[in-house]
Amino acid sequence: MINKLEIYNNYYSWWKNIDKTILIFVISFFLAGLFFSLASTSLIASDRLNTNSYYFFAKHLAFIFLGLSIMFTFSLLKEDFLIKISIALFVISFLLLLMVPFIGAEVKGSKRWLDIPFLPRFQPVELIKPFYVVILAFLLNYQKYNLYFKYFLTLLLIIPIVLLLISQPDIGQSMLVIFTWLALIFISGVNLIIFFGLFIFFISILTYLIFFVEKFNYIKIRISSFFDSTSNNFSQAEKASEAIIDGGFFGKGIGEGTLNSKIPEAHTDFIISVISEEFGIIIILLIMLSFIFFSYRIFKKIKELNDNVFKMVLTGLISLLLMQTFVHVGVNLRVLPTTGMTLPYLSYGGSSIISISIISGIILNLTKRRVSN
Repeated sequence: MINKLEIYNNYYSWWKNIDKTILIFVISFFLAGLFFSLASTSLIASDRLNTNSYYFFAKHLAFIFLGLSIMFTFSLLKEDFLIKISIALFVISFLLLLMVPFIGAEVKGSKRWLDIPFLPRFQPVELIKPFYVVILAFLLNYQKYNLYFKYFLTLLLIIPIVLLLISQPDIGQSMLVIFTWLALIFISGVNLIIFFGLFIFFISILTYLIFFVEKFNYIKIRISSFFDSTSNNFSQAEKASEAIIDGGFFGKGIGEGTLNSKIPEAHTDFIISVISEEFGIIIILLIMLSFIFFSYRIFKKIKELNDNVFKMVLTGLISLLLMQTFVHVGVNLRVLPTTGMTLPYLSYGGSSIISISIISGIILNLTKRRVSN
C-alpha cells in the first residue's frame, strides 16, 4: 500500500514546482469552453439531434474531467519517462491512424474516425499530434547522427502520417503536421536554402493534390469560393463572419445568437463566431489576448531551460496550438478558406479535448521549476 505521506509529498512537490500561471490559463480556457458549450451551443445541438437538452454539455463536462486527469498525469511524469511513454503512445496512435482507411467510420464523405467497442468515436490524428512533436524533438537532438541525417529521419516519420491523412482526406490536419515539422526544422538551425526547398516541395505537392486530384475537389471548390463571395459554396464561412458583425462589440446576449442553428458544426469549427455573436467582439479580443499571454509565458519559460530537447518540444507544441488557433480564427473571419479546424480548449469535441489535455500536461511538465539535488 502506497504510503499516504509519500502521496502528500509528491503532490506538494508538484504544486510547489508547477508553473501556476500556465496552470491557471489552461484551467480557465477549459472552463470558458465549458461555459460557452452550455450557454451557446449545447441546447441547439441537442435539439437538432433530438437528445436530452444538456446531452452535449454533460458530454463536454465528462471529457474535460477526463482531460484534466490526463493532463495531471502527464505533468507528474519524470522527464525521461515522459519521452519513453511518448514514443510508445506515438506507435499506438500511429497504428490506430493506420486502421482508419480500413475500418474507419465515414462521416460526410471522409474517413477520419474510429468506432471501437466500449469507446466513444475518436480521431486518431488528434492523439498522434502531441507525441509526434516529442519524437521530432528527440530525433532532432539525437547526438549520434549528423544534422542532415536527422532531417531525413524526421522526413521518414512525417511522410506516412501525411499520406494517411491525405487518404482520409484531411488536408487541414496534413498541413498542420507539415508546418509543425517545418517550424521545428527551422529552429534546429537548418540551412535556409534547404528549408525553403522543403517548404516549396510540400506546398507543390498539396497544390497538385488540391487542383488535379478529383478526391480533393471539395477543397478546390472551397478555395474558389473563398475568392468569390457570391458563391453558395462559401455560405458557412459567410454566415460565420456575418454573425461576428451582427454581434457587434458587446454581443446580442446569451442564447440570442442564430448562427448555432444555421451551421451544423457551429460548436466545433465555428465556435469563435458563435461566441462573438452572443458575447461580442470584446470577448473574442480577451480570448485572443489570453492566448498571446499564455504563449508568451511558455516562450519565457523556454528561454530559461538548458535542455534542447525540452526547448524544442515546448516550441513545437506551442507552435501547433498557435497555428491551429490562427487557422480557426482566420476561417471564421473569412481571411482563410474553410478547413474544419477546432479552436484549442474552447471547441466541443472529445478527441480535441483529449489531445489538448495531453499537450497541456507535457507543457506543464517541462515548464516546472527544477531543483537540483
